[in-house]
Amino acid sequence: MKLKKSYLFPLILICSVLLGSLIGLIFKEDATVLKPFGEIFLNLMYTLVVPLVFFTISSSIANMVNMKRLGRILKYLFVTFFITSFIASVLMLIVSLLIDPVGNASISFIPETKEAVDIGSKIVSMITVTDFSSLLSKDHMLPLIIFSVIFGTSISLLGKEGEKIAKGLETLSKAMMKFIGLIMYYAPIGLCAYFAALIGEFGPNLLGSYARSMALYYGMCIVYFLVVYTIYAYFSNKKKGIKKFYKHAITPALTSLATQSSLASLPSNLEAAEKIGVPKDIREITMPIGATMHMEGSSMAAILKIVFLFGIFGMPFTGIDTYLIALFIAVLSGVVMSGIPGGGLIGEMLIVSLYNFPASAFPIIATIAWLVDPPATCLNVTGDVTTSMLITRMVDGKNSLK
Repeated sequence: MKLKKSYLFPLILICSVLLGSLIGLIFKEDATVLKPFGEIFLNLMYTLVVPLVFFTISSSIANMVNMKRLGRILKYLFVTFFITSFIASVLMLIVSLLIDPVGNASISFIPETKEAVDIGSKIVSMITVTDFSSLLSKDHMLPLIIFSVIFGTSISLLGKEGEKIAKGLETLSKAMMKFIGLIMYYAPIGLCAYFAALIGEFGPNLLGSYARSMALYYGMCIVYFLVVYTIYAYFSNKKKGIKKFYKHAITPALTSLATQSSLASLPSNLEAAEKIGVPKDIREITMPIGATMHMEGSSMAAILKIVFLFGIFGMPFTGIDTYLIALFIAVLSGVVMSGIPGGGLIGEMLIVSLYNFPASAFPIIATIAWLVDPPATCLNVTGDVTTSMLITRMVDGKNSLK
């Protein structure tokens, strides 16, 4: 009964995804009629994001007595973000050197030019907005996170005067988690409908000239999920960490595959971290920031884009400097650029400019980015789970996942 209770809902979600995929394969484009039912689930998740991020981060910090602990959490958070993104990039680079992701693929494209991007203005828009109302949008997550951190810190510094507000924020945070629980009752229907429409509309296109590189990337994502995340879970709490990870991380992983959005998967990710035993202050700081600034799947995708372009244009992908630039771009894409509005474009411009590719490389990169988005998002989301587990281990020591 205990086993049934633990794994019944993830199994239901898996079955709903498989059923949706089967419907998409059978009915093809006709299956897109089910898309509205999937979009309802996606929209419900999106409407949760802004209040969820604000209440969880601000309440966690406002109720934190020891501000040194906040400093430790943030320190380990950013160190872990960079290290895990670097590991993902290196592994993808090694695999791409061993297995040619291009082969004899031939791609037709229309050359196009891109306007110059003002990096300075992008950085400003990354961390600030011009009006308070702009914070109430999922398009400005980093400014919202920064505002929430400062707001929570201000309440904590009030001492006793701020205790009532801190408790109120905590209650609202718990209410949002209950809200998530209610929405997840609709998840099997939403995921089934979304996958049916996704496979029905785009499935045939996945069998085109990009098949070889996609097979490599998708296979690498599966191996990375099963091997690397298992290792991270083991480091967090040995065998218990592995058991907890696979027991609770399946739901956000499936949600991310269907929605292809780290933000839409944030509610289920927070719930999974809570069930795993990640402390409230760690999960409610790590998860929202990770949804914006921690993208291991995107780091791997950046490597694939670079190697693919070298192959398409007949350029030898060799040399230490070539590899280092590739790793530099990949880590930036996974940690820094992911938090900047239009950061994907900036990352792609870096690839083209640093390697002197022609402007016609942009359509190729855009196509690859679209094709790798589902598994990349899955790794981005699941990586936040393992990162929160690792940070818990570093902050609270052994056997801290209770």
